[in-house]
Amino acid sequence: MKLGFMPFDPQTRFQALREMALAAEDAGFASLWLADHFFHRFPDQAAEGFWEVFTFLSGLAAVTSRITLGPLVACTAFRNPSLLAKIADALDEVSNGRFILGLGAGWHQPEFDTFGYPFDHLAGRFAEALQVIVPLLREGQVDFTGKYVQARDAVLIPRGPTPGGPPILIAGKRPRMLQLAARYADAWNTAWHTTPEAVSTRYADMLTACQEVGRDPATLELTVGTEARILSPGESAEANPRVITGTADEVIAAFQGFAAVGVRHLMVMLPDSSPAQIARFAPVVAALADA
Repeated sequence: MKLGFMPFDPQTRFQALREMALAAEDAGFASLWLADHFFHRFPDQAAEGFWEVFTFLSGLAAVTSRITLGPLVACTAFRNPSLLAKIADALDEVSNGRFILGLGAGWHQPEFDTFGYPFDHLAGRFAEALQVIVPLLREGQVDFTGKYVQARDAVLIPRGPTPGGPPILIAGKRPRMLQLAARYADAWNTAWHTTPEAVSTRYADMLTACQEVGRDPATLELTVGTEARILSPGESAEANPRVITGTADEVIAAFQGFAAVGVRHLMVMLPDSSPAQIARFAPVVAALADA
């Protein structure tokens, strides 16, 4: 099972994020993920902002050499789908084939309302966006006219180094989104979970979706998001049901539970995303890779 790294604070400055990325690469993490939001705004809470995800991923692609990069996940409603395919292909080039295009329909309505994006028929709009993005990346061209999206004789030129374009990961949990992932994606993500049992429940729904669209589930990579922290020597764990916390061996044991239910790529958000904490995961990465 591969391990990916995701920083906890979306407002981390680029130079600090660069150091985290290099630390994650040195620790052996297979991938690094950033969220795609404008902000989070919840009742009785101050708004939390985010950097523009593709700008930052492009910068990280230029300063790393081994780690795979991707958005977890890019909202198709925020960008014209033809442009989104173009961005993905350019990142495939900048990263020299180290890019995964994570996609989702979006969910946080305040972002849509503030920036002027329609919030209706999210799954329907997502389905049409995929009918542009997927053929553009896979075949380099598309001609599509839908209710929400149009791409007339669109072509993708030039092309990045990955034949057929970068892999596509889709996140979702409702029946229609699961069917779209089963139909179009190379990987499916479910998050955030701290137990294999929760993953198994969600995966059962995906297996049903695969059956409905005629997809062999073995060809769809199961990926999961979780939160974890490794204790420093002598440190006591604070009870937090949302975060897997313990020694390196205890975290390895917890992660092996995910591998046992079929997870092939585990994206780990670190509440403490310091380079020192990232380095503590090196033996965890090695143990899961060896297993």
